[in-house]
Amino acid sequence: MDIQHVAKQIPTESRTDHGTTLQGAAFFDLDRTMIPGSSVFTLAGVAWKSGHLSTKQMLRDAWEALTFRTSGATDGKTLKVRQRILGAIKGQDAQTLQSLASEVIPKIASKVRPETLEIIRSHHSAGRPTYIVSASPAEIVEPLATALGMTGGIGTQSEVANGRYTGEIIGPFCYGNGKVVAIMELARDLGYDLSQSYSYSDAASDLPMLESTKYSVAVNPDAELERIALERSYPIVRFSGMRIRSQSRFRYSPKKICLAIGICFSILAVGRQDNRKAAQLLLTRS
Repeated sequence: MDIQHVAKQIPTESRTDHGTTLQGAAFFDLDRTMIPGSSVFTLAGVAWKSGHLSTKQMLRDAWEALTFRTSGATDGKTLKVRQRILGAIKGQDAQTLQSLASEVIPKIASKVRPETLEIIRSHHSAGRPTYIVSASPAEIVEPLATALGMTGGIGTQSEVANGRYTGEIIGPFCYGNGKVVAIMELARDLGYDLSQSYSYSDAASDLPMLESTKYSVAVNPDAELERIALERSYPIVRFSGMRIRSQSRFRYSPKKICLAIGICFSILAVGRQDNRKAAQLLLTRS
């Protein structure tokens, strides 16, 4: 479906017989919905440059991000990378991630697709609040939403004790059913009506979120979500330049796959001293 068609179909807030507004909201997944690829990889790159993430971890995350771009996330892949980020900041001063965020936010904001921004503007014009809902750290999601002029962001809250991260999570992990819990808490606190709300996502793992709102849109969907969207008549939107993900991952970006394989061989050949150079190359080209 054409993105302009979706934007034009967004109605303004309706009113009841008593004249009160039925206040809905619009909820957006972040990775591969608002931006191509993974926001956590951007965070990992900044953390690696600042010395908070090892080269080995950086290269592993780079490969995960590379395959994520072409085939999407699996539960294990997504949780593993995010848990590694939490492990990397465990014991760090709470100001660490906040200082990294000042560099990460502009990088992620620059990747937000213009089609996404158009949909967000359409919701704002209709008088509807907009939120990012992502498993990424709240320290990233919340300021990113502010930078994009959105109403707010819902991210994973990391526990802090004595001014340092414990490596544990507070509240729901904003993934799968956890997103619905977070959205319902927000709706309860601010009086949003989910029966008048919208949700946007690329992955079947977000099906609980899509089912929690009246209007559901599949954006750049993975194969499973595309199948479900067709069965349920969800609108399907593919941004320009985004490939259909129902095909094999190895058909999408052969140059990047070859680059990653070449770097792996290079690492084995040149030894530890040049590992950071190899990681920098992959970080730049991914």
